[in-house]
Amino acid sequence: MFDNRTVITEFILLGFGNLPELQVLLFLVFLVIYIVTMSGNILIIALVVADQHLHTPMYFFLGNLSCLETCYTSTILPRMLASFLTGDRTISISGCLTQYYFFGFLAVAECYLLAVMSYDRYLAICKPLHYAVLMNGRSCLQLAVGTWVSSSLTADITIFLMQQLTFCGPNEIDHFFCDFIPVIKLSCSDTGMMELVTTMLAPICTLLPFLLTLATYVCIITTILRMPSTTGWQKAFSTCSSHLIVVSIFYGTIMIVYMLPKTDSLRDLDKVFSVFYTVVTPMVNPLIYSLRNREVKQALGKAVTKLSAVKRIQTILP
Repeated sequence: MFDNRTVITEFILLGFGNLPELQVLLFLVFLVIYIVTMSGNILIIALVVADQHLHTPMYFFLGNLSCLETCYTSTILPRMLASFLTGDRTISISGCLTQYYFFGFLAVAECYLLAVMSYDRYLAICKPLHYAVLMNGRSCLQLAVGTWVSSSLTADITIFLMQQLTFCGPNEIDHFFCDFIPVIKLSCSDTGMMELVTTMLAPICTLLPFLLTLATYVCIITTILRMPSTTGWQKAFSTCSSHLIVVSIFYGTIMIVYMLPKTDSLRDLDKVFSVFYTVVTPMVNPLIYSLRNREVKQALGKAVTKLSAVKRIQTILP
């Protein structure tokens, strides 16, 4: 029984609505971020597919990460941009749950994929003689499929339980997207089972891949420090430094967001750090990999050269 309370059918995402004078500026900033994110990640995918030299396990997983980031940022930013432009911050409950499903699915997939990429670097640096055998095409495909399927199953379980909840007010979510905790707080149903299941799933989805990533990098750094030559040390570290930066940014901001006390004074700070791992990280990932990776820069250079040559031929031909 819900004491004759009216069941609500939509939420209001407050987002950054408390800054009315900055709505146009925020729209322009996030539009630029979205364009850069999509362009950068699609470029990485195109290079990995087109360049034969990038047909290796490391770049196969990087292509998967870029595909993930393209979808990840598209679950949040288009809706956010529309609210800046129109001022309409309402979202239906079904739309909110759909957004959370894709957000949760892709966030878990990123945790797993970063762990898989760490494992790939561990084998390449710590087990170089066995790398070709252990990380063959079949193994890469199995790891990638396992990442996507397990993440989807986790999101399926969570969203199934969320669909059983009833919402009867208030309907304001003080966030810029439908995150788990703000949505659950608005339910007038018993959320005990929901919270129990998510408490069991959370360590499997986030803590386990984080610990695996941490363990592999402890082994990698230990192996690198034991290398006798400075050249070998630099070469080994250059192959994993980009990934280490990405992992640090992703997990660092997530830890800050979900470990900060949920007080009114820290609410705006929580939104800022949420922007980092949901919006900024997908944008900087391709920049980090392209600027710090020699093979990607070479592939990009060759692609630009071919494109220039094609344009020159087109201008010469009648």
